[in-house]
Amino acid sequence: MTLSAADFAFVAGLVRRESAIVLTPGKEYLVEARLLPVARQAGAASVAEFLAGLQRRPDPTANRSVVDALTTNETSWFRDREPFTALTDVVLPELVTSRAPTRSLRIWSAACSSGQEPYSLAITLQQALPAGWRYHITGTDISTEMIKRASAGEFSQVEVNRGLPVQQLVHHFTRSGTGWKVTPALRENITFQQLNLTAPLPSMAPFDVIFLRNVLIYFDVETKRSVLRSVSRLLRPDGWLFLGAAETTIGVDESFERVAIGRTSAYRPRVQVPAGALGKG
Repeated sequence: MTLSAADFAFVAGLVRRESAIVLTPGKEYLVEARLLPVARQAGAASVAEFLAGLQRRPDPTANRSVVDALTTNETSWFRDREPFTALTDVVLPELVTSRAPTRSLRIWSAACSSGQEPYSLAITLQQALPAGWRYHITGTDISTEMIKRASAGEFSQVEVNRGLPVQQLVHHFTRSGTGWKVTPALRENITFQQLNLTAPLPSMAPFDVIFLRNVLIYFDVETKRSVLRSVSRLLRPDGWLFLGAAETTIGVDESFERVAIGRTSAYRPRVQVPAGALGKG
């Protein structure tokens, strides 16, 4: 049974209020498929019955389950590869030079889903950083369920098959039943927390690199601009921002400049020219 227009409008409004994600008409099948397990867990015979009950008796916990179901995005290990190649070949060598006095880096995976991206970043840093360097990765996601999964660091065989090289699997994971669990050595430098990018962001120390990939595409232009403005406050002046392949700051936030790196690109804060500096000889 296809979701009715009224039910879709209710869900779209709920998701927009809670996460600023825009669900456009044509996604009724996706909403129905994502919400069916939620409806069954709540004891409803159908998604329509579940939504009818939610409209009669608003329930913050049920609202959260709807948002979680509809904001869980596709993910894989070393997704798209090119940003990780850029990190290894260009970004990290530059940061190793500029951060030599502290020998430490901070990276934010700002839409980490079930954790593959921050763990992929940790593997990359362990391979690429010189001995004696420290790093910390913060993984955040709007979905509380995804944060629980990422924190646990347990993945099925199907999940590890999606982009994780065998040598990395053997080195950084141990068997856990029929699946795999990250080793303490890989997990220890990563912190996970639930965070809504469209809400006021908590106080955090600035980051050297921010991965904000494949999330802006779900927002309207004003929300993209607001998110980029908030994120820019947490990026060091010489830091690096990575977006998804279909995303850009161009035409949205001109405080960033695009930098081509091999077959991909990253964004950096534009150098601010002090007032009155132009024209001085």
